[in-house]
Amino acid sequence: MKVSLQSEITLYPLSIRKDKKHYIVEEPISGDFFELPEIGVDAIKRLEQGEELVSIEHALKSSYPDEEVDIVDFVKQLLELGLVQEVDGMLVKKEQSKSTSRSGGFLWIPQSLGRLFFNRAMNKIYMLLLIANIIILILNPELFPHYKDIFLFDSMVLNILMYLSISLVLILIHEFGHILAIRSHDLPAKLSIGNRLIFIVFETDLTQAWKLDPKKRNTLYLAGISFEQVILFISFGIMLLFPDASIIGILGIIVLDIFIKFIYQCCFYMKTDVYYVVENITGCYNLMEDGRIYLNSLFKNRRKNGGNYKEIFQNEWNVIRLYSVFYIVGVVLTLILAVMYFVPQLYYTYTTIYLNLLGADDRAAFWDAIAFSVMTIFMLFLLVFVARKQKHEN
Repeated sequence: MKVSLQSEITLYPLSIRKDKKHYIVEEPISGDFFELPEIGVDAIKRLEQGEELVSIEHALKSSYPDEEVDIVDFVKQLLELGLVQEVDGMLVKKEQSKSTSRSGGFLWIPQSLGRLFFNRAMNKIYMLLLIANIIILILNPELFPHYKDIFLFDSMVLNILMYLSISLVLILIHEFGHILAIRSHDLPAKLSIGNRLIFIVFETDLTQAWKLDPKKRNTLYLAGISFEQVILFISFGIMLLFPDASIIGILGIIVLDIFIKFIYQCCFYMKTDVYYVVENITGCYNLMEDGRIYLNSLFKNRRKNGGNYKEIFQNEWNVIRLYSVFYIVGVVLTLILAVMYFVPQLYYTYTTIYLNLLGADDRAAFWDAIAFSVMTIFMLFLLVFVARKQKHEN
């Protein structure tokens, strides 16, 4: 749709709230959220008041002499974002939003239940449990998870089914923490399935969290980890008080799974819960993208814009450099997890399967190996399906 300085623009009703550095703009009908600087918000308010584009451009150039102002280009960006309702009296076709609507999103969970688990007192308890779990692990190194903790049975099929079942339950508890946290603010959430690296994961859409202040958003992002710390503390307690209990093997798998996922949360080259907390605290909502640009610039002889990235990132320069360090640390942590857990587990598993396939005398072990091989092929097909589905949606 053509836009000029003489165009008359009508926007959808917008909700604007000041954030740490810029402003969060919500289009309430679709539930979409956008971050805009002050000059953009000023332009929107003038558009809502019915000012002409020529008048708005002159006013912005006067109020923001250091900014490059092109009101026509700005309106085109608003069109792309789906914030423009009419141009010269003509209705703009709006694509259906994928955001969570108020008609769904676990609204059957009462707000009071969410507040029971997430309030000021409980948030402090979750933090104390995290500290307590770290101290317990330091004082009792024998509780440190080992890669063989998942091998409770001689049957590899039973081992993988046990591990997947426990991991699935823990994932659902983690995501239910997010859901309860956002319901404590009477906001909706949506649960979906996806994948990160080679893992199939459930993901809670916390888009509606942008309605909240940054400090409150952190509670939502850390809710899953908070629930895991409760489970971990209980597991450590039972393992220390009842070392000969019959469920010690299962508790070992629980500890291993939560430990790996906690380390995984610190891998900032992916958008994990902890990453969103860091992004939220700093107010740099393109931290990963800007961090990658900075890291790429370090390995290029010819940098864009003459290599003057400090000027491009402006006030976010120091944050982006620090994030880049943690980005690299996250990659190293992933490699450490692979060396300590994933590679030894895969080697032990498939060495055992190979020997069982050759051992014709033990028919039970042979058929167990066949069944495990079929399960492996099925999981690979499922992973490819989910990856393609995500690629198609994006």
